[in-house]
This record gives sequence, C-alpha cells and structure tokens, in this order.
Amino acid sequence: MSWLLDETHLADLARGATLLGTGGGGDPYIGRLLVAEAIKEHGPITVLDPDEVDDDLFVIPTAMMGAPTVMVEKVPRGTEPVVALRTLEERLGRRAQATMPIECGGLNSMVPLLVAARAGLPVVDADGMGRAFPELQMETFGVYGVHASPMVVAGDRHETVVIDTGDDDVRMERLARACAIQFGGAALIAEYAMTGADVKRVAIPRTLSLGIGAGRAIREAREAHRDPFAALAEYFAGTIYRNVRPLFRGKVTDVERRTTGGFTRGACTVTGHDDGVLELRFQNEHLLALRDGVPVCVVPDLICVVDDTTAEPITTEGLRYGQRVVVLGISTPDIMRTPEALAVFGPAAFGIDQPFVPIEQLVTDEVRQPLAV
Repeated sequence: MSWLLDETHLADLARGATLLGTGGGGDPYIGRLLVAEAIKEHGPITVLDPDEVDDDLFVIPTAMMGAPTVMVEKVPRGTEPVVALRTLEERLGRRAQATMPIECGGLNSMVPLLVAARAGLPVVDADGMGRAFPELQMETFGVYGVHASPMVVAGDRHETVVIDTGDDDVRMERLARACAIQFGGAALIAEYAMTGADVKRVAIPRTLSLGIGAGRAIREAREAHRDPFAALAEYFAGTIYRNVRPLFRGKVTDVERRTTGGFTRGACTVTGHDDGVLELRFQNEHLLALRDGVPVCVVPDLICVVDDTTAEPITTEGLRYGQRVVVLGISTPDIMRTPEALAVFGPAAFGIDQPFVPIEQLVTDEVRQPLAV
C-alpha cells in the first residue's frame, strides 16, 4: 500500500541508501537538505508500492549522473531534475504520473524525492540497480527490455540536451556522459520512461523502504548500545538481499583516487589490525574486494565500507588515510544475477578478469559475532 514520506524518514534513508550505494551514488547530504526544504514547502511525498501501481501509470525516473567527487563542491540548484523531467515530457507528449529512482545510492535516493515534492508527483518504491552503478545502461530496466531513450540531460544553467539512441543504451551512456562532462562533471537526468506494468516486470521492488530500514537498523542499534553489524545482518536476512558477510576490518592506509572521464576511479588499501591486507577497486562504486590478493566480493554484489564503531557508511570520495573501517559484502537480489544481467553489469563489464561468484559462496561465515569495538 502507499505511504507518506516526510522529514523524519530522511536521515535513515540517507544512511541506508549510502550503504546500499556501495561507495557511490553521490553524497546524500545536499540532496537531503533540498528534499527537506521541498517537503516543508509542499508537504509529505506519497510513495507507491510497485506491486500495486496501475499498469498504465506513466513513470519517468530521475537522477544525477557524473563523478561523485564533483558533487561535493558543485552544489546543484535543485531545480535541474524537474527541468529534465518537464523537457522529457514535452518530447514524449505525455505528462509523468510518477517518478522513480534509477538507483538506491546516496544522492540518487534523494533526487526523485525532490522531483516528487516540487512537481507534485508520487514516487514509486523501486529502482533499476538495487545498489549504485557508474554507467546508465547498467539497469535492470534495460536488461529486461525497457530502454533509456529518449532521455534528457540538464545542467545547472537549465541548459538541456535530448538524447535518443533507440535501444542502444551503451551509446546513450557515452553521449550523456560527454554532456555531463561539459556541464562541469555532473548533471541531472530524466530517462527510462515506462508504464506501471513495466515497473512490475523490470524494477527491483521497495528499495526506498529498504534504505530507510537499513538506516533505521543502524541507528536503533546504536541508540540501544547493540552491535549495529549484527542488526544489519538481521535486517537484511528478511529481505531479497538476504546475506551479509564481514570481509575485513582494519585501517585505511592508502587511497588512490582520480576524477577522469566523468567518473571517480581508484583503489583503497585497508590494512588489518593483526595481519592481512584488503584492496578495494572502484569506479564511483566499489567493484572488487581482494583479501591478500584473493577475491572475496565482486560486482554486482555490494561492497560496503563503514566506520568500525558506528557502522556509518563511507563513500569512495570520503575515504581517508587512518579511518578505522569494516568492509561488508551484501548479496544482490536474484534479478541481478541472471546471465542477462551479468552481461550488462557483471565483472567483465568493468574489465575485471574475475568470474562472478556469489558472496555467500566466497565467504561462508555469517555475521554472528559483534564486529564493533
């Protein structure tokens, strides 16, 4: 059933969506402030359960694209995603009846809420990644037959570009990425227009609720002085994500990070308190975790870096030398593990010479013992 999202949900959503963003998806702080202001002005946002939407409901997802490092300094006006939405409506000759996230990562959990509040639309509780990915074609939407074109890219001066590559979502990504770079490294977008029937078929359900639930599990465990890692494992066990595995605990001893080609790329080294080294490789999001050179988690399963005491998620642009962290692996839903899905956003799509092996097979020990200090 539908429900109302207000300011009281935003802190938990920001925390949980940042965790699900696997280091990417953008820092939610600015987005959270923009959404809070929009809710104050326009009232709570109606969230629709994807299983209950009308089949003919017309949905236009909205998001930010670009390098997360850019968004730390290049603050959006907050009006760009609505401009993108309205421009796409004009191109399609049809008004949106709802918006939806394309991913459940940090900032991109907030952009559709901002659009919903300012445009007076409901938001569908679903998305097309179930985490965050760096490229726009990496969507369950496209995997299962709903393509992104036509799409609109909007800049902070309200300049807009309409891109239509038919069913070639990879070409669409390349052209949109070039536009985002020209707009300063980041832009706001509207794409993957679809019906309610499409949502039921191609989207990952209830990921806004999942983000709020994960963020709440961390917060409530801390407030009750319980282990937040055990709380997360217990929470995810009752969802389509199911498995949480501890990968490593230690101190960040090296971060190599560069912004290039519209992405934040790099690697992070975590040195164990006793022994061992974990290497993380990322392109906006963490893609591969190697413990002493051996893979322990690989995309599309989630690799999440959190503070080792509070379990507060840390983004790739927020990684710093000296941080004490725990690295967790979380299994993705089955819809993201099919051969069709892995062909689009599995290891080979990122040039990783490793087969996809589910986290529950790579790491067999569940989170049973407290990991917090």
